[in-house]
Amino acid sequence: MSTGTTASVSTHILDTSVGRPAEGVAVHLSVRSGRAADWQVLGGSATDADGRCKDLPAPPEGTTHVRLDFAVEPYFEKKQADAQQDAPANRDSGAGVFFPEVAITFAVVPGEHYHVPLLLNPFGYSVYRGS
Repeated sequence: MSTGTTASVSTHILDTSVGRPAEGVAVHLSVRSGRAADWQVLGGSATDADGRCKDLPAPPEGTTHVRLDFAVEPYFEKKQADAQQDAPANRDSGAGVFFPEVAITFAVVPGEHYHVPLLLNPFGYSVYRGS
């Protein structure tokens, strides 16, 4: 998918611990134009019921690097609270979230679309360039 002079970015999150999309995760998109440039936060969104962010801002012309910041701690805290309410006898040790944030940085070129899925569980994550 070509968008002319800029790259485009999309993402989704799958919670692999339950095999379902992760809803309500805040995602912020930042860009820079070159390795030595400062990051510029363009904006953000939150994942919908399908785990997708459909309204991330478009990187401006000249962008060479994009960073997606996923605030996963509130998602897991809510999930843990919901599980404790449903089954109080199965309470976790309360150790907290191991990865409270996930930051993914990748290089982009103009005219390309970058779909970057996040596969997430309480103790690990994986990303890849999707389609």
